[in-house]
Amino acid sequence: MYTLGINAVFHDSSACLVKDGILIAAAEEERFTHYKHGKRPIPFSTYELPFHAIDYCLATAGIHLRDVDHIAYSFDPGLLIEESQIGDPYTTIPFFPGQVNQASKRNPWEQLFLSSVVNAPGHLVDGYPHHLQQRFAGSTTKDWEWHFTDHHLSHAASAYLPSPFTEAAVMTIDGRGEVATTTYNIGKGNTLERLGQVDMPHSLGLLYEKLTTYLGFLHSSDEYRVMALASYGKPVYAGEFRDMITIGSSGNYSINDEDFVKLFGPARRPNEPFLEQHFDLAHSLQLVLEESVLKLCEWLYAETQYDNLCLAGGVALNCVLNARIRDKSPFKNIWVQPAAGDSGTALGAALWVDSRERSVSSKEFQMNDCYWGPEYSDDMIEDFLRKVKAPYRKTDNIASETAALLAADKIIGWFQGRMEFGPRALGSRSILASPISDDMQRRLNEVKDREDFRPVAPAVLEEDAPEWFKGATVSPFMLFIYDVMKDKAERIPAVEHIDGTARIQTVSATQHPLYHQLLLEFKKLTGVPILVNTSFNTLGKPIVCSPRDAVECFWSSPFDALVIGSFILEKIPSDENFSSHTNLRKTSIIN
Repeated sequence: MYTLGINAVFHDSSACLVKDGILIAAAEEERFTHYKHGKRPIPFSTYELPFHAIDYCLATAGIHLRDVDHIAYSFDPGLLIEESQIGDPYTTIPFFPGQVNQASKRNPWEQLFLSSVVNAPGHLVDGYPHHLQQRFAGSTTKDWEWHFTDHHLSHAASAYLPSPFTEAAVMTIDGRGEVATTTYNIGKGNTLERLGQVDMPHSLGLLYEKLTTYLGFLHSSDEYRVMALASYGKPVYAGEFRDMITIGSSGNYSINDEDFVKLFGPARRPNEPFLEQHFDLAHSLQLVLEESVLKLCEWLYAETQYDNLCLAGGVALNCVLNARIRDKSPFKNIWVQPAAGDSGTALGAALWVDSRERSVSSKEFQMNDCYWGPEYSDDMIEDFLRKVKAPYRKTDNIASETAALLAADKIIGWFQGRMEFGPRALGSRSILASPISDDMQRRLNEVKDREDFRPVAPAVLEEDAPEWFKGATVSPFMLFIYDVMKDKAERIPAVEHIDGTARIQTVSATQHPLYHQLLLEFKKLTGVPILVNTSFNTLGKPIVCSPRDAVECFWSSPFDALVIGSFILEKIPSDENFSSHTNLRKTSIIN
């Protein structure tokens, strides 16, 4: 049985395909369209389905859309009918074709938003000619069954069903779903039981988004920048944020909608310098978010008495928060799904519907890695390189030769195997560099046209991680921070953040053999089992997907070599020193 999962309502549009409980393929739409996050989360973009990601998933399985048995769409418009007007433009009484709804006059986008959701099955068939042919061609056509799946249930299923646990508490926190913003579940066997939820307009995720916008960043996109900025500040405004949030006794909370301009003064405009106040605001909200979520964890642990916790929702991509939960909450084991944001709801919806329709009582799939996207053979890569007349050489020992380039302080584009699912580049579509030079963070931020305060992250051999990072355990998805060991810090200055931490990725031979071998070869040359790993993209662009994307990014960016499949492309060094490159778009920091 094939089940196609689709996320399309807000942002990070994605698709995945599950066959009899096992994931076959998963990808975000942005990787094919080159539009970051697939689309902006605005009401009139609801009709945009992830057609390219869907086509990729079907092609990977060698099937047509007509061969799919069930389609799981990670949003349930029916939940909105049960709610009265709660003051949010997405969740007033909904409009459906044939219904008269005077309340919809309050929001001119409401009818378009919800009518596009309920008509998604038609959009899938008619919105792309290839799908139209697949759906109705020939006598073998059969009807699939469409399932609208609760957004937060999809988050919870994506967190628990692929986890290593057979029982766990499950917490999902994001900006919003249909109505819920935070949910609590018990996962046991192959089931989820909802314990409670917090509804709009109260949302920790939206509060963080609000500060993201106030600081001049793009909400539902740049929250990770606020997290990075927070390390440079002090908790000057923690009292103001604590006053906004009231935590109840049963996992519930409320948030006062305060005017940040009245509280803190004029908002920062994009490209304006950062002031000390901006660092302090980011630090204060990050601290209060951690305090608040820890209280929710304490309640959830007391309610469930489970040692295991699964997390999903956009807030679960906050690796500083995740580490705080790991170190300070009552839970002993924490698992975060690598595509914890909205893209992962396609996975959760598909796994949930698949297990219900097949009446499976036990879990069948464990997500040990994130490599579920497209891959390209050496023949495909070489055909492309010849076609575009790119200079290249082939090597029989890609790990050894790449390690030598890295040991020589070169910055490398690394394109190998299946693309990652989720927002992190984890060794398939990565930019790699040596962590030994204390200048490497600055160089990489210039290559990627990023702000100076942005840290870069280490990939480390799983077996060596505890020697370099305090208390490090298996952490393959780069979703937790660890303190850099004090006696090792001076050897890897590029990856130590200002607060002494690093967001690590542990690499094992079973997860990514070639990546693991590269780290081993680098260790042989330098004695350091660590590489700097950042995503293979530049400012405002998604992570590269295809050989064309990789070559275009390489030749239009100031890094030194591209290692793609078994091939190496190198640039001729210029006479200019690297530091002479001017980054016109980078925003300066004023302390």
